[in-house]
Amino acid sequence: MFASQSLSGSKPQQYAQLAAQARALLAGEPDRIANAANLSALVYHAVPDLNWAGFYLYDGKELVVGPFQGQPACVRIPLDKGVCGAAASTRTTQRIADVDAFPGHIACDSASRSELVVPLVRGEQLIGVFDLDSPTRDRFDADDQHGLETIAAIYVESLA
Repeated sequence: MFASQSLSGSKPQQYAQLAAQARALLAGEPDRIANAANLSALVYHAVPDLNWAGFYLYDGKELVVGPFQGQPACVRIPLDKGVCGAAASTRTTQRIADVDAFPGHIACDSASRSELVVPLVRGEQLIGVFDLDSPTRDRFDADDQHGLETIAAIYVESLA
């Protein structure tokens, strides 16, 4: 059985520890739903000051909510709407310090103030996005972005 361990050290060291835990948790399991569910729980409980952590999966037309931790979420997001749609359509991570200042932001949870969304891409194929919300403005910095992009890459690798 997997047991989450507390993280220690600098933020980059903590993300390295979290990445090791993620690799161990996903090792040998190729199912995208099972891995997204476990990874959402792992990140939600390990990374402080989050109110939502989870996945939106691409169905060929739009993003559809997948496994997550937090309040109920918007079910479908078009690729031309919100932070998740921007990450998916541009295939670039979106680190938004103030979601209220983001044009077209979709407020699934009114408590969210900042957001980090990492696109999940294998080759040219869009799989979905890994979405993290915080009730604190400017919650995510470059260390968070790098660490969570690594976690997202581990997820994509697990599907191969």
